[in-house]
Amino acid sequence: MTCDEQTFTMKPGEFQALGTGQIAYVKPMTSDDLTTLFPQAPRMRPGLNLWVLLNADGTPIMLSDSRETALANAAEHQLHTVALH
Repeated sequence: MTCDEQTFTMKPGEFQALGTGQIAYVKPMTSDDLTTLFPQAPRMRPGLNLWVLLNADGTPIMLSDSRETALANAAEHQLHTVALH
């Protein structure tokens, strides 16, 4: 660390809130895990491959059977999508 660098501390949740409403990510999931993000979702055929668009803080925005549709929805709402590794 040099003299020019500064250290700062963030409160719990502050880091998670960075990018909320501006950044989103698309995540694959199966219908088996659907109720973890969408508790009110109707029952679906088990093993169905789905894509979920999530806000930067992990809040689900939309569900689709197509990655392209999820990405298009993000673009339509001016959300920048990022890749998670």
